[in-house]
Amino acid sequence: MSKLKTPRGSEMPAVAIALMIIALLVMGGAAAVIYFTGLDPFTVVLAAACGFAVVVLIAGAIYVLAAKRKSSRFSPGNSSVFGNISLSFIQNISLPVAVTESNGRIVWHNTEMQNAAGRKEQLYGKFLDSICSTTLDAVIRSGVSGVQTRFVSDDGSEGSRIYNVVGRKVTSRTGIYMTFCFYDLTEIHRVYTRMDEEDTVVAYIMIDNLDEISKYIDPQNDTVLSDVSAILFRFADSVDGVIRGFGQNKYICIFKAKFLPELTAGRFSLLDEVREVHLGDAFLPVTISIGLSTVKGTLHEKSAAAEAALDMALRRGGDQAVVKTADGIDFYGGKTKGVQKRTRVRARVVSNELLALIAASNNVLVMGHKYADYDAFASCMAIAKICMFCGVKCNIIANRNDPNLRMCFEKISKMQEYRNVFVDALTAQDLCTAGTLTVLADVNNVKLCEAPDILANTTSFVVIDHHRKMAEFATQPLIEYIEPAASSASELMAEMLEQILPKGGLTKDEADLLLTGILLDTKQFTRNTGVRTFSSALYLREEGASPSDVQEFFKTAISDFLSQTRFESNVVIYKSIIAIALNNRQDNTPGERVTAAKVADHLLSVSGVAAAFALCRIGDTVHISARSQGMINVQLLLEKIGGGGHFDSAGAQISDVSVADALSKLRAAIDDYLESGD
Repeated sequence: MSKLKTPRGSEMPAVAIALMIIALLVMGGAAAVIYFTGLDPFTVVLAAACGFAVVVLIAGAIYVLAAKRKSSRFSPGNSSVFGNISLSFIQNISLPVAVTESNGRIVWHNTEMQNAAGRKEQLYGKFLDSICSTTLDAVIRSGVSGVQTRFVSDDGSEGSRIYNVVGRKVTSRTGIYMTFCFYDLTEIHRVYTRMDEEDTVVAYIMIDNLDEISKYIDPQNDTVLSDVSAILFRFADSVDGVIRGFGQNKYICIFKAKFLPELTAGRFSLLDEVREVHLGDAFLPVTISIGLSTVKGTLHEKSAAAEAALDMALRRGGDQAVVKTADGIDFYGGKTKGVQKRTRVRARVVSNELLALIAASNNVLVMGHKYADYDAFASCMAIAKICMFCGVKCNIIANRNDPNLRMCFEKISKMQEYRNVFVDALTAQDLCTAGTLTVLADVNNVKLCEAPDILANTTSFVVIDHHRKMAEFATQPLIEYIEPAASSASELMAEMLEQILPKGGLTKDEADLLLTGILLDTKQFTRNTGVRTFSSALYLREEGASPSDVQEFFKTAISDFLSQTRFESNVVIYKSIIAIALNNRQDNTPGERVTAAKVADHLLSVSGVAAAFALCRIGDTVHISARSQGMINVQLLLEKIGGGGHFDSAGAQISDVSVADALSKLRAAIDDYLESGD
């Protein structure tokens, strides 16, 4: 309630004079009555005093009412004056404003709202959701930040202008209402878009297989390098960019970001154009790798991010473009297999670095990927062998109850030095110290390793793998030795052991296990083999590995044979060239993963099958094994559903889905792969 204001200025003297005159009149009248009537003076005075009091009260009441009426004429809460002013202000404000009921039904709007909506008819009675591209709930949840929206016409098309709408709840005597203000952001958005388009993109380009093609180039009459250079310079012209070569096989290109959507939409057709360049009549194509980034920052930061993207492309086997964005990493290309380099220079450098790290560590923890196979087991054992050579305590994190590794544990149990080496993930947690070195073998995805929590407790780790790199590490490893062109991790470790150990440093059982890992991933030397693969096998043979003894690892038990029949009795041919086998039994054991891989291999022997997939459910996870004849890149295909691997051998795991749902995801990935032309 507002306070009643007291009289001000000249009002006080006038009131006092009036009261004095009334008092004199009353006193004079009382004296006259006493004089002429002779009544008791006390009675007359008392009566006069009462009359005077009544007069004062009546006068005071009249004054109070008059003062209150006068002050209410100028009160800020007067609806007749200030209400009209507020309504006029909102009606003529340049911002579109609307008032709705709690359900979004418009009950009032100003003229600017009508103009912004672009509708001829009145908006009264319409719902806010029907004239805007956003919802009422979205605006309410956004709070003071608001939501970007556009007005929608009667035919459902959105307007060209962009608004930020902010809503406020208003409670009145008649109910709850919402007030919405629309702020035009069109010009601001246009400026930001122009800034993004004009932003600088730094791209690094490298010829992948220059070492290989240089062996066949005749400097006098071959134009391969000049052809590739001409293609790259034409590409730079098409994006209004600048390109310069440096080193023997590297280029740097700078262009505006507005051309990047066109490049990604075309999936970097520059890769295909360069791949058309061949060495005369030779089949070997020339391939390039591209690394670029869309991150914001200085030129130095952009350059560093682009170099990291190029390094990622090379570690994935080359012949692809890698784009680092604020949300992650996008891959394009990768249609050809990685070219295996003939030299072992990097293997020798990595061996020396690994020896120095191991020697400086208090202890070493080694692990492969979950559901380890022969290759992961053998490569972990090889790292443990190097630790023993350096005299540093080493433990391998493995699941001793895995039936797929039963023969491996039987083989290695004969060797005294390995009896206390294997520990489970829980025990390994107690072995972590400030001086612990962790080594990942046959895996480069932290989520897929045997004990992901171990990496959170160690600050130093090393990665040795032959699978294509799928993502950046949260913490950069001390050594990142990823060679997608290698057949297996066992091949990489055999090369390193040959550099480190003296002749005869391996036992026969150790050599057998490493050869088993190579044979597994090369399918008995029929897949993904190179000169270095056979060289590693020759070294292991010299160290005592027996091919006939190794074959014992690949013999199939009668139970596994019957399990394969359950897959092969449920095979469908998809898209005429892809075989898909299913095992939807609820009682599958972990051993079915190996069976699925064997089934996928076996299906490739079917005429007309270019790729094969085998799916089985184990617990709450569906496992997918994929194999290819070389026409289809199953690694890129399974990356679409969270998997990975090699060009012609890959896998994926999908949790908390049925086999039918996993099959639907696989078919969608196949369709996307075939349609995109990857």
